[in-house]
Amino acid sequence: MPTEFISVTFPNASTELNPLENPALDPQFLERYARSLDDYGFNYTLIPYDSASFDPFTIGATVAAHTKNIKIIIALRPNTIYPTVAAKSLATLDQLSGGRVVVHFIAGGSDEEQAKEGDFLDKRQRYERQEEYIRILRRVWQSSEPFDFDGRYYQFKQFHSRVRPVNGTIPVSVGGSSDDAYRIGGALADIFGLWGEPLAETKQQIDRIHAEAARAGRKDRPRIWVTFRPIVAETDELAWAKAHHTLDLLKENRAKGLGKVPPAAPSPQNIGSQRLLEIASRGDVHDRALWYPTVTATNARGASTALVGSPRTIADSIIDYVDLGADLISIRGYDNLNDAVDYGRYILPLVRADLAAREAPQQAVA
Repeated sequence: MPTEFISVTFPNASTELNPLENPALDPQFLERYARSLDDYGFNYTLIPYDSASFDPFTIGATVAAHTKNIKIIIALRPNTIYPTVAAKSLATLDQLSGGRVVVHFIAGGSDEEQAKEGDFLDKRQRYERQEEYIRILRRVWQSSEPFDFDGRYYQFKQFHSRVRPVNGTIPVSVGGSSDDAYRIGGALADIFGLWGEPLAETKQQIDRIHAEAARAGRKDRPRIWVTFRPIVAETDELAWAKAHHTLDLLKENRAKGLGKVPPAAPSPQNIGSQRLLEIASRGDVHDRALWYPTVTATNARGASTALVGSPRTIADSIIDYVDLGADLISIRGYDNLNDAVDYGRYILPLVRADLAAREAPQQAVA
């Protein structure tokens, strides 16, 4: 399949560099942002989930209503909605959007965050629950007859849904860096999401996911999604100056209590963040342009590794990951809307042109 690009939808103009205090949802900004992603050729946009933030389904429906092509990835924590209800909600949105829905599962990397919404399972149990959840969704979407389910976490009798996805099913995405994430994602996911690590570490993770898919008896493999936070400017020199200015603002905002995590936040509990911090301890720059000080400045909260450089440097860096086997590339910046426009103008066309040029001789021979 061709290389595709993912962004993230933001509901207002607040950014990590210029955070607004208690920002409300801004319908005009959301519409403008969504249309910009569509117009500049992004293939997907992730609607993120946070216990204190806006509802992804409602945001996703709004994005779908104002766009024509972009696919909407709904982030879903299994503790927040019963799977039979989620199956109908996702299929309803899929019908409204003409078959443009993907669901991305978040098992939950922080006990504290999960507890905010009444979830007190440990991490292993959360992954077990996620596995049941995915199996239920798939069966709901595909079953023509009522069925029972008697699992450890979910039980119901004679459920049947008349709300079907446009294409018969909805792609399922799983992310993480734990053994349970690899096992469940390798066995069940259509897409597996990774944070941006150096090429060697990314290759190790891809190999592990492929091995788990084979172990589960699959003849196919999950598509690999890798996420970066590019900092781009006209030249490499200007991009590095911009990167250091970005880092200063991230540190200042965190010190003021305006960052994504408090100044004295404990070490993160999830393995993905721990991996990022360990790699950061080995040096600031990896491979061509993968920059890690943004990781330590944010305590590795979420996707936080930057690619720094000119559009050419960043495009070349992205293609390095495509060559490893990543065919879904998520790029989002620190100045959300303006960065998305810059990526659409200067980076996506370069990557696509380079990959098309590679394909042309092969097609000519065929």
